[in-house]
Amino acid sequence: SQDGPGNRLVYHLQGCNFKCKWCSNPESMTPDSSSAKDTDDDYIIDEIKRSRMMFFDGGGVTLTGGEPTLQFDAVFELLTLLKDNGIHTALETNASNPRLPDLFGLVDYLITDIKHYDSALHRRTVGVSNSVVIDNISRAAKERTQLLIRIPLIGGFNCRSGDEKKFGDLLENICTASCNVELLRYHEYGKNKWKSCGMEYTMDNAFVTDEIYKKFRDELVFRGLNVIRT
Repeated sequence: SQDGPGNRLVYHLQGCNFKCKWCSNPESMTPDSSSAKDTDDDYIIDEIKRSRMMFFDGGGVTLTGGEPTLQFDAVFELLTLLKDNGIHTALETNASNPRLPDLFGLVDYLITDIKHYDSALHRRTVGVSNSVVIDNISRAAKERTQLLIRIPLIGGFNCRSGDEKKFGDLLENICTASCNVELLRYHEYGKNKWKSCGMEYTMDNAFVTDEIYKKFRDELVFRGLNVIRT
């Protein structure tokens, strides 16, 4: 349910340009990994075709990461092949690639996230500005008939007093009737993987209380936004 509608086959693509300290898939951050392998389109398409019987309830294929748009040309080609074969497509992306709008016509279900409304703090925390992210999300909201925007709620980063109003200001100006918004609370599911990857997990007490979650949800609903939970 977290990777799009129905029963889905999910491919995790290697490499990410964000360095989120709370990432639950730290093994996918680097361009290369012992857990990743190069795979050609023919193999993937064959695997997907053999899996079609499992795509019930509107299911299909989801590309996620890492950040899948770092392998943009390969993703474009694969999505084109999937559409040619009538397979429902979903893409999970941090929306930081300037070429992302070129994929809109190939993606049935688009999932993006926005981690912070403040560009400077966004850059200091994850290593990349949010300017392209906001531009892409704004364009997707206008040009698509479906868009899911997720906000990861991280204690000490984007859950300070008044942050919910700043997010509300931003999304109220961006979102159209085609948009859904989801709030994802911080968790430590990836903590042990950081250690197994030889990296230090530096997050400390970033959990979000029920009160903070409700404050964010109520503020976004007050702004007329459609808040969902997958």
